[in-house]
Amino acid sequence: MALVTMKKLLEQAGKENRGVGAFSVGNMEMVKGAVWAAEELDTPIILQIAEVRLPHSPLALMGPMMVQAAKEAKVDVAVHLDHGLTMETVKKALELGFTSVMYDSSTYPFDENMARTREVVEIAKKYGATVEAELGLVGGSEDGSCDHGIRCTDPEDAKAFCENTGIDALAVAIGNAHGNYPVAPTLAFDVLEEIDQKTEIPLVLHGGSGITDEDFRRAISLGIVKVNIATASFNQLTKRAEEYFRTEGAHNYFKLNEAMVQGTYENVRHHIEVFNCKKPL
Repeated sequence: MALVTMKKLLEQAGKENRGVGAFSVGNMEMVKGAVWAAEELDTPIILQIAEVRLPHSPLALMGPMMVQAAKEAKVDVAVHLDHGLTMETVKKALELGFTSVMYDSSTYPFDENMARTREVVEIAKKYGATVEAELGLVGGSEDGSCDHGIRCTDPEDAKAFCENTGIDALAVAIGNAHGNYPVAPTLAFDVLEEIDQKTEIPLVLHGGSGITDEDFRRAISLGIVKVNIATASFNQLTKRAEEYFRTEGAHNYFKLNEAMVQGTYENVRHHIEVFNCKKPL
């Protein structure tokens, strides 16, 4: 199919009452595994990478690979910068061909978050790219290095934020958190429902790894269109790699490569099936 904007995928999913999986990747094996699952299920996906991952997975290397994989995929794929922390990184992602960016200013005061987000919207327009922003505080962080706590998104603030920034998608905080949950979180579905009623753009759920399949589907029914999955894929990749190294005999890169691809594929496929809201759990 093609490399497409995230906005196109979100609009299509919204019409079909399903969610779009946004799968974080950190190497070639993860890109291969994610696209394999998407093609097998004939379902568009989003490939994404967060700025905190760039020390291990440089954008100059990952970006072109992600974009090329999207261009050659048999399904539509958007390529997204998740949790951009600097304007320099946002601009670099756009120059590399990313079709969507997120500049995370959620830890700043409301007015400053809006001002920074408006700046990104204006830059992204030049590239025809989608913009996602975050309002409220999603717990934890992509790499587990910090935690600003959880502060649920205020529905009235969400309405004003969307109207004054021109964003295409809004990440909300409803009790969700990045990383591994000690126990499944209790999501504030009443808050989500009110946000959906007051805004007119697709909503995004970060910190998807560890949320139950039932809660995913309920969230999608209440306005969530994009769901981020990162930790679960990294964990499943690691599990398959560990299992391979426990097998008897000599080990080599090529079998390790297959194990990592398989682990990513398994996790991505499962979540696509959940987000499509078609098959029984």
